[in-house]
Amino acid sequence: MYWLSVLSQESYKLHDYFKTFSYSKKLVLTAIFSALAAILQSTGNLLPGIGYLISPFATAPILICTIVSIPFGIQSYVLTFLLLVLIQPGESFVFPFTTGIVGLGIGLSLFSLKRRINIIVFTSFLLLGGICFLLYILQFPVLGPVVSTSISLKIIGYIYIFSFVYSWIWVELSRVFFKKCYKLIGINR
Repeated sequence: MYWLSVLSQESYKLHDYFKTFSYSKKLVLTAIFSALAAILQSTGNLLPGIGYLISPFATAPILICTIVSIPFGIQSYVLTFLLLVLIQPGESFVFPFTTGIVGLGIGLSLFSLKRRINIIVFTSFLLLGGICFLLYILQFPVLGPVVSTSISLKIIGYIYIFSFVYSWIWVELSRVFFKKCYKLIGINR
């Protein structure tokens, strides 16, 4: 029953809490999280080595903004992309199809799909589609020189396994983070 459990309780509670915020407060929160996502995404180029371990955390600000409100999540996604065009143009190719789409996908699916397996599968297909689009359509070596840009079902299978595990990790991290946030907010309210 682990895979069929419902995950959306904390996200709904946080969403209800953020409903009490004024429009301008939500807008400022979106801008701050977008700037944070752009900084985190660009660390891969700014700090070679350790930056590649930090850049996947650009998913979190997009996810949080999507929990605030789906339109604000989309705004954060677009604003982060535009900031990356100015800061790190190379990362602006990667963000919308990888870390950004994972944050947006998890946030959207928490409100609509609710069950763990559905959320993970939906998000993993979004990530698979994003990576394959970059790799096979744009011929952008998103996975480095190790993976060829010629279509291979074996490689697509490996990418899907990676996408599934990556999405699963992010769903679990978000669940833990939302529980901690709700407890923190519950104490302060």
